[in-house]
Amino acid sequence: MEAQALTALQQRIAGPMADAFAQAVATLLGCRGRVVVMGMGKSGHVGRKIAATLASTGTPAMFVHPAEASHGDLGMVTPQDVVLAISNSGESDELAAILPAMRRLGVPLVAMTGRAGSSLASHAQVVLDSSVAEEACPLNLAPTASTTAQMALGDALAVALLDARGFKEEDFARSHPGGALGRKLLTHVRDVMRSGERVPQVGPDTLMADTMREMSAKGMGCTAIVDAAGKPVGIFTDGDLRRLFERGGDLRQTRAADAMSRNPRTVEADALAVEAADLMETAKITSVLVVDATGVLVGAVTSNDLLRAKVI
Repeated sequence: MEAQALTALQQRIAGPMADAFAQAVATLLGCRGRVVVMGMGKSGHVGRKIAATLASTGTPAMFVHPAEASHGDLGMVTPQDVVLAISNSGESDELAAILPAMRRLGVPLVAMTGRAGSSLASHAQVVLDSSVAEEACPLNLAPTASTTAQMALGDALAVALLDARGFKEEDFARSHPGGALGRKLLTHVRDVMRSGERVPQVGPDTLMADTMREMSAKGMGCTAIVDAAGKPVGIFTDGDLRRLFERGGDLRQTRAADAMSRNPRTVEADALAVEAADLMETAKITSVLVVDATGVLVGAVTSNDLLRAKVI
């Protein structure tokens, strides 16, 4: 029954309700304040979720309980706001009590209701039909199919507004700084890289004994090989050391330039940390050198650094 209710809602949005839906989106998009969502009972629970979804996708929103609005919370609503009121019957006493006050405030009202001829609908500038043929409840009483339709209609509004605003992943991350996506899109290489004395680096003519001493002291399992200008010309890793042993070279006479891997992978400090992670995965390496805009070495980052920052 709930699936059927959603199918019917989809057909209404694509057909007879298309203009009303577009008008509702335009009204919410033009809001200079906040979208104030209201609803009683189960519609109120749905309303809280809709307000949260709107707020997290670029439309400032909050939920105001209609009963509390009658006792002072209506002061939260300003003429710059838009009210989205949800009621399946459209006759909720608590909503009905504050409709005249909202009209006096001049606040645009978008109604989401299952009855086009209800009191709520008569006060609204835009009416969204969330009606269902019947509830999934065997008694046809408990809000089930109707709340499912309300939830889907609220999500449809939020997604349409998101698209109209040109809302990007970066915008989403800014309102979710504590989540995995937020960490991936807000964490830059400079936030997680090792810098200063923590970065192992030697010159091309450094003997292997001193090169390995630098690697051991900095604990990265590698060292950058930099020229006189401080630009990386190579990298020497634990793997390069094993290959040097396998070749049977004279470690006492070998210079860093003789055993390093040339053209090391680098990333700029302002790049996203997830870009460094992608580079490591693609190149099958565990560390990347960090350079500034001129190519000078300023840091280094390892896969362990990215793991600790929860970027990967």
